[in-house]
Amino acid sequence: MHDDVQKILIDEAAIQRRIAELGAELNAAYDDEDVPIFVCVLKGAFLFLADLVRHLRFRHEIDFMVVSSYGDATRSSGIVRILLDLERSIEGRHVVVVEDIVDTGYTIDYILRNLASRHPASLRIATLLNKPSRRKVEVPLDFVGFEVPDEFVIGYGLDYAQQYRNLPYIGVLKPSCYSDEP
Repeated sequence: MHDDVQKILIDEAAIQRRIAELGAELNAAYDDEDVPIFVCVLKGAFLFLADLVRHLRFRHEIDFMVVSSYGDATRSSGIVRILLDLERSIEGRHVVVVEDIVDTGYTIDYILRNLASRHPASLRIATLLNKPSRRKVEVPLDFVGFEVPDEFVIGYGLDYAQQYRNLPYIGVLKPSCYSDEP
């Protein structure tokens, strides 16, 4: 599996340091009175969420959505589908959407518009990775782990064709290991 990695962009120690910093930023932004709901966008963000909430010092809730625009491709199809929706209402609640990567912006823009229609008290985004070079739709990012170049990244929850999520770092997949078709 590691032979499929062209290079490591962000090592495990750097990821853990930055997540601790993001936890501190969230601790400063929220207090025990807010009780925000952290909405994890599955499948890619599950490791990020698990490590992030360990740094939170306030009460919070967690819910999950499965949203897809990639399938098994390396580029977004631009068509976003909700495959699993939230279990509870977010009306009047503070919501933090936890995403693995914001690339074109299509997926997170769709999620934000969808969740905003449910009338939350506030709606913010925490993303592990930001890839602004590919942005097609501008979206507000409130808590950002790292900016990455326009390369296909895997590891730490991010996949290609449902593989490589278990890598403890963010790496670049060798082009010979994937198809670039949406």
